[in-house]
Amino acid sequence: MSDRITTPRLSIPRLGFGTWRLSDAQCQSSVESALGLGYRAVDTAEMYKNEEAVGAGLKASGLPRGEIFLTSKVWWENLGRIRQHCEASLERLGVDYLDLYLIHWPAPDLDLPRVMHDMARLQEDGLARAIGVANFPAGLLKRAIETGVPIAANQVEYHALLSQDRLLDITRAQNIVLTAYAPLAQGRLASDPRIQAIAERHGATAAQVALAWLLRQDGVGAIPKATGPDTQKANLEALALAGELTGADVAEIDALPKDQRFVNPAFAPDWAA
Repeated sequence: MSDRITTPRLSIPRLGFGTWRLSDAQCQSSVESALGLGYRAVDTAEMYKNEEAVGAGLKASGLPRGEIFLTSKVWWENLGRIRQHCEASLERLGVDYLDLYLIHWPAPDLDLPRVMHDMARLQEDGLARAIGVANFPAGLLKRAIETGVPIAANQVEYHALLSQDRLLDITRAQNIVLTAYAPLAQGRLASDPRIQAIAERHGATAAQVALAWLLRQDGVGAIPKATGPDTQKANLEALALAGELTGADVAEIDALPKDQRFVNPAFAPDWAA
């Protein structure tokens, strides 16, 4: 299994570093630590209010810009001013371009053709090397694809307690990467006794097994958050474990309930649509 997912639209590390709820000096330190350990993908968003700290961590790492895959996102309330908000993110991050720029959430009154056109212009003008969406359910993703705009990724909640089979049928057919956020079900899977039993057979942690279950899947990446270097390193080790899970291990995890969604704000779309 490759450590990168490569499609006609992008080549992205399979395991990235998420920064939601990290801020200020802690965020900078965590980003710098992650990059020092070998992470090469960092995920942020204007809504996280940490782009300056992420940018400081990128700079402090000393790594060339071209070695880091950097993702940010435009908030759903700002979809009428996408270019302005993308440029502001670039300024806060201290970079000239994003490797991937996403619509963070679909707005309830989304003018999809216009918004997708505006995203495409960012790519055409070099502000983002690839563009995509986040939190788009299957029906809305199909409509976005029908606009003809090249969608590189859809970032959604995905973990061993929530199925994304409907989305995966679409993303795999369309060469769209599915990036899993909250890949440990907001920490719940790190202490799940059913996954812990599998972990003990491999001399691993439950969190590593839960990540490995995701990372072994075709076209699926993950962006767990980890503040300290020990957890960051443990998450990186899940990449190797992904190739060691047995068919029986996978079947046990596949059999867990897959209907538990933990990120569902009031403005969320109809997930069944």
